[in-house]
Amino acid sequence: MAFALVLVLGIFMGYQQRGEDGSLGFSADRGRVVHILDRIEQLYVDPVMREDLEAAAVEAILDELDPHSMYFSEEELAAMAEPMTGNFEGIGVEFILQDDTLMVVAAIPGGPAEKMGIRAGDRILTVDSMEISGPELTNRKVMKWLKGPRNTTVVVGLDRPDGVVEIGLRRDRIPIHSVVAALPIHEDVGYIKVIRFAQNTAEEFEEGMEALAAAGMQHVIVDLRGNGGGYLNAVVPMVESFLSEDEVVVYTEGVHAPRRTYRALGDGRWKHWGLTVLVDESSASASEIFAGAIQDNDRGFVVGRRTFGKGLVQEEFDVSGQGALRLTVARFHTPTGRAIQKPYGGAINYEDDYFARYERGELFNADSIKVVDSLKYVTPQGRMVHGGGGIVPDFFVPMDTSSWTSYLRDISWSGLLRDGAFSFVDRERAALEILQSPSDFTTNIEERAVTYLLEEAALSGMEPPSLTDGELHVLTHRFMAQVARNVFGESAYHGYLAEEDKVVDEAIQWLQSAQDLEVINGRLTLPSKPRSEN
Repeated sequence: MAFALVLVLGIFMGYQQRGEDGSLGFSADRGRVVHILDRIEQLYVDPVMREDLEAAAVEAILDELDPHSMYFSEEELAAMAEPMTGNFEGIGVEFILQDDTLMVVAAIPGGPAEKMGIRAGDRILTVDSMEISGPELTNRKVMKWLKGPRNTTVVVGLDRPDGVVEIGLRRDRIPIHSVVAALPIHEDVGYIKVIRFAQNTAEEFEEGMEALAAAGMQHVIVDLRGNGGGYLNAVVPMVESFLSEDEVVVYTEGVHAPRRTYRALGDGRWKHWGLTVLVDESSASASEIFAGAIQDNDRGFVVGRRTFGKGLVQEEFDVSGQGALRLTVARFHTPTGRAIQKPYGGAINYEDDYFARYERGELFNADSIKVVDSLKYVTPQGRMVHGGGGIVPDFFVPMDTSSWTSYLRDISWSGLLRDGAFSFVDRERAALEILQSPSDFTTNIEERAVTYLLEEAALSGMEPPSLTDGELHVLTHRFMAQVARNVFGESAYHGYLAEEDKVVDEAIQWLQSAQDLEVINGRLTLPSKPRSEN
């Protein structure tokens, strides 16, 4: 298939060699697409762009395969590679455009902006003395102005009380972190949030685990909710650190790809720790490898909702400097033999799977999860696990919509939670920056914050309904999480949210339930049923 596809891309590979009679120099079957493109380019009544026709042909061919075989241009490849390689070159700020003005969301730790005192809530009004605010301001323009080669300089003008203050910044390599939180969360339980599996993720994860160990933790919750996956060579060492020598992490196999098994090369440093993995319908690929390996080796609990079901292995083939083909060559299988990939093709609406789950109630009721009875597998301890696509959790926790009213959703989706937090922190900076952590938030600060938010919402046309105490509490907690992010950073934000997270709470209860969790010969014995059925 790969060879045939390269031939279809004729112009890219330079294989348009003709015979003495003027015909194309390869068989009619393999050359007919190129032959047709030649005739269109030479004889068609209207002007055509051959590159556009070739792109359409490639897209049509790949549409006949699986949902994850794709062709990417060089520009698309570069954009996708940046977060996965773990760094880029620039000044090190996250930003949004608010009221036609560039506002700093966060200064990345260790970057040039942080070193020069730029902070969340700062407004950048000029770049190299050029005024940038206004309706013409776009994300693309900001990236063009602020990013650039290492050791080049840029001068930004900040809106400060005494006027515009210009600060010179020398661009540098900026790390993009995958582990955004690693902190104690409850007694001897630690919490780690991983948002992708990139080049540096395994190293960051080990550093996070070491920090938890130094803080006296003995159990860990690994949060992979919303994590769409990434590199196989990132997730394998992370799983290995929890397993015993020679236990299987994952294996791959395809029609043209012999089986390849990835095993733990030695006893993992954290093999004696209590472990819970949090997943949801957006956990995919490497996240499912992690959860599946922990579940199939009876090594820990998987808590949450059924994962996405992306278990296809892609290899990347360069297309003559024009881009790359990512072609599916194998499938991922968990240690018991389950294929992670969910069904596709035919009449299956692959892209709308989330809405299908929502409509049949799978996000709210464990009994609505579709499992294939003929695809049952047994773990070493005799627990039944199911194949058929995705990882079904050991303990289901439904999506919580009980207190998330339409008013709260409107405030969140409009961006007001985020934007209002910037403005509130800007106004209350003197009072907030003397605090040591979000635990220092007082009732007075919280009341001022939610009053400010409600006033801003009303000014935006969102008049508040009569909120119950529970709804007001949820709104306050979500808003204060955004405030915590602006004042204390990303880790504090995730830790603050986790304090009132029902999925996290379920994980903590299991980890601290002595009658359900016992270490025998370095392995965890797990109950065969959820607590409610025991």
